[in-house]
Amino acid sequence: MPSGRPSPCCRRRAAPGATEVAAHLHHATAELFRALGHPVRIRVLDLLQDGPRPGHQLLAEVGIDASSLSHQLAVLRRCGIVRSSREGSTVLYALSSLAVGELVRLAGDTLASTADERAMMVTDGRRGTAGA
Repeated sequence: MPSGRPSPCCRRRAAPGATEVAAHLHHATAELFRALGHPVRIRVLDLLQDGPRPGHQLLAEVGIDASSLSHQLAVLRRCGIVRSSREGSTVLYALSSLAVGELVRLAGDTLASTADERAMMVTDGRRGTAGA
């Protein structure tokens, strides 16, 4: 008696290589998040959301030594998050995509909402124990 579900032999199978593609995507996503895993890099991305900036301006605003900023920018460029271009003797840095800025904004929003939730839980917890 048919159950209405296809038998195991009739089910669609993943295309050959789909597992490998998914594994590659997961690895690339982890690399992206690893590149975002430094406060200076997040600060740079935050600054670049307003548009391209020259390296000397980033240096002044981030407040670290030039070699450290250069290293952090190199990490972001290698991952394709930031691009650079030259105008005369000035190097301009920019987000490679608006999606990068959106990702940083969403991370900030997520942290803000979870911080609000944690603060409410602490406040509610105090109220709950005050009358006990």
